[in-house]
Amino acid sequence: MSTTFGAAVMAETSLRVMTAHPRQRKFALLRRFVVADRSMEPTLFDGQGLIAMRSTTFRRHQLRVVEHPDQPGFWIVKRLGERVDRNHWTLVADNSAVGQDSRHFGPVDMSDSWRVVVKIPLRWM
Repeated sequence: MSTTFGAAVMAETSLRVMTAHPRQRKFALLRRFVVADRSMEPTLFDGQGLIAMRSTTFRRHQLRVVEHPDQPGFWIVKRLGERVDRNHWTLVADNSAVGQDSRHFGPVDMSDSWRVVVKIPLRWM
């Protein structure tokens, strides 16, 4: 079983949100996502599932899911880069040739972010 537990944030792998009701977003403990592009390869692959949880503890290199700063309703997964201030971090794509990250849209407010705790293997999707 190649499920990974832990943290490491990234900025912009686009995701399809699989949760059913938007009002649950603020109160849910866990949330499911599906990776929808190649910007986080080789860490995450297109079609791979993620389970993320709310967390206010941030560490460099954690994988985080956050709403795109320029496209409301569009969720991205990236790795945390440098801390800019209390709630703002830079986000980094593992495959920067394909995806966008903080070099394109600047530091991102992480107060409404989700920490990736489980990467679901593609063969289980």
